[in-house]
Amino acid sequence: MPEPGREPTLRRLRRRLWQPPRPHGEQPRERVVGPLELFYDLVVVVLVAQAAHHLAGQLSWRGTGEYAAVFGLVWIAWLNGSAHHELHGHEDARARVTFLLQVLVLVPLGAFIPQAGGARGASFAVAAGVLFAVLALLWVLASRGDEPGMRRASRPYIVGTAFCAAVLGASALLPAGARVWTWGVLDLLYLTGLAALVLRQTPGARTTLTVTDAFIERFGLLIIIVLGETVTGVVTGLAAEPPDALTLAVALVAVVTGFGAWWTYFDFVGHRAPRPAPPATVQWMLAHLPLTAAVAAMGAAMVDLVEHAHASRTGAGTAWVLCTGAAVVLLSTMLVAGSLTVWRSKRDLYRPLSRTCAATALACLALAAVRPAPLVLGVVLVLLLGIPWGVAVAYLLRQPEPAVDRPDGGGPGTGR
Repeated sequence: MPEPGREPTLRRLRRRLWQPPRPHGEQPRERVVGPLELFYDLVVVVLVAQAAHHLAGQLSWRGTGEYAAVFGLVWIAWLNGSAHHELHGHEDARARVTFLLQVLVLVPLGAFIPQAGGARGASFAVAAGVLFAVLALLWVLASRGDEPGMRRASRPYIVGTAFCAAVLGASALLPAGARVWTWGVLDLLYLTGLAALVLRQTPGARTTLTVTDAFIERFGLLIIIVLGETVTGVVTGLAAEPPDALTLAVALVAVVTGFGAWWTYFDFVGHRAPRPAPPATVQWMLAHLPLTAAVAAMGAAMVDLVEHAHASRTGAGTAWVLCTGAAVVLLSTMLVAGSLTVWRSKRDLYRPLSRTCAATALACLALAAVRPAPLVLGVVLVLLLGIPWGVAVAYLLRQPEPAVDRPDGGGPGTGR
């Protein structure tokens, strides 16, 4: 029998290293994103890279559809894992095992992505089903520490995740074309159900996911890491054959285009909090899906752009994926902006900025239809991405206070 006042060693060890999931309502408001989460994000981006590389070799309507369906599943899984840790995770051994369990499924899932629309589609479906089953189990375990009312509130989310796992597993039995369509429909249904669950919650309620600084940082970090795919695309294109002056010029312009996507996001919406209301939370989260997918798709198109730098006209698939990606980045950024607190406090900046981004997005699509030579297309795309930035600079010049450089990378569109 243990001495009075002394806790058994095993219990002390469990209490320190294997804490139960944090109940709803105890989400920390101030938390630093740790290396474990960064490692998890890097693993997820490997899957994004696999999807982008497959798209680079199949710049067609079919390839884009497969990319969208697969990317949607990967992003939803990332959101699931990130939200689970944000709401219920501790910095202990249990959190490490939780993330490791997901990583052990993500690795084979990533290996099946390049042929997910064909020969390895069934394997991808089974692996994705296992991943969502693991996520459903994690949410079940987290709900066990909640009050009965909280468990009832989280039950639809758990059931929806388990249903997603079952449909994914069953889709392995379908023909390839029907399988990909099933994944796409499942993406839409899952995101619609998630939005409905968040919207039905009362602002400030314990079941509401609060977008904290750590959560904002996670979304921004994912964007940054995915932006690396634009550089990867350029390097892959350059490595295909010995580059000459024109090829190098196209490659460097493509890098500037990727940088333009960076400044569009971080100058206008990055590191900024949405309004504390369920509709704003839904808009903020879901607008990041097309934004992240578009950035990765731009990187995929840059491979072909650089490899065919000497072509008289840019290939149709390359032009449409690259320019449409830029248009989606502009429009999605403004969707994120519409959820922010600064959207209302700085109306004189964000209202004209949103109109400018919409017009610029249309110009990007017109550029895709014209399909000029790769160098011309890249230069024009850079100029188009610079137009919203110019609007923000003009806004700053009209302000009485001079702009102050910030160490966090904020630019002329800052409004925090």
